[in-house]
Amino acid sequence: MLVICLIFVVGLTPAIISAWLSARADRNEKCSQTSGAATALGQSMLKLLDSNSDMHYVDGMGYMIGDITCDLNARSPYLRCAMNPMGPCDGCTAYAPKVFDRQF
Repeated sequence: MLVICLIFVVGLTPAIISAWLSARADRNEKCSQTSGAATALGQSMLKLLDSNSDMHYVDGMGYMIGDITCDLNARSPYLRCAMNPMGPCDGCTAYAPKVFDRQF
C-alpha cells in the first residue's frame, strides 16, 4: 500500500509543479504585458500627435489629418486626400467644401 502511494506521489509531482509554474508565469506575463502595452500605446500616440499639428479628433471616426471641412479629405490619420496627400491643406487649389443637404 505504501509503495502504491509513493508511486502516485512521485508520478504526479512533476505535473503539479509544472502546472503551478505555468500559472505563475502566465500571471506575471499578463501583469507586465498590460502595463507595458498601455505605456507603449500612450507614448506612440503622444509622438504621433506631437509630430502632426494638422491632426484632429472627430467623435465616431477617430483622428484625421487635413482640413475636415473638405469633401476630398480621406478621413484617415495617415493620408490627407487624393489630390494633395502630402502637402498642407492651406491654399490647396483642389479644395471642395462639403455640401450638406438637410431635409426638414
